[in-house]
Amino acid sequence: MKRINILLVIIVCFFSCKGQDKQTESEPTTEVTTGFSSFGAEIGVDNALNVSDMTLKYQNLKVADTITTKFTGTVIDVCQAKGCWMNVELENGAQAMVKFKDYGFFMPKDIAGKQVVVNGLAFVEEMSVEEQRHYAEDGGESEEAIAAIVSPKKTLRFEADGVLLKQ
Repeated sequence: MKRINILLVIIVCFFSCKGQDKQTESEPTTEVTTGFSSFGAEIGVDNALNVSDMTLKYQNLKVADTITTKFTGTVIDVCQAKGCWMNVELENGAQAMVKFKDYGFFMPKDIAGKQVVVNGLAFVEEMSVEEQRHYAEDGGESEEAIAAIVSPKKTLRFEADGVLLKQ
């Protein structure tokens, strides 16, 4: 009787896992344009703003303003826990923190220094101390660096529905 129960459990596990999506965090959804891998919604490289133009757009935004746009930039760092966010370099040392719409996809953890095209919503937000410390921890910062975060700061944010990663 025990063997039958064990066999039933194995069969149920097999069939319950069979229908799951096989995509992992580091697998691109499709190859869109030669030299790019696509994550999330399918987008193209056309009409993407450069870093200078995007920096100007952010300078004109106030806290809680939102614009729909697409821009190209270089990845500074990526969440090392899951690939659930990345920082993209702008001009003058500024950076935009990019998260992914509804956690619908993740980026590979080893893409620092690579070019990306992100499509979605750009906005400015005031980030709490707790949230800053959380992201610093995910980014692999030292305990001293995390403890040094003591005040909220204005951050440039981006919610991407699609990302192209240059190979």
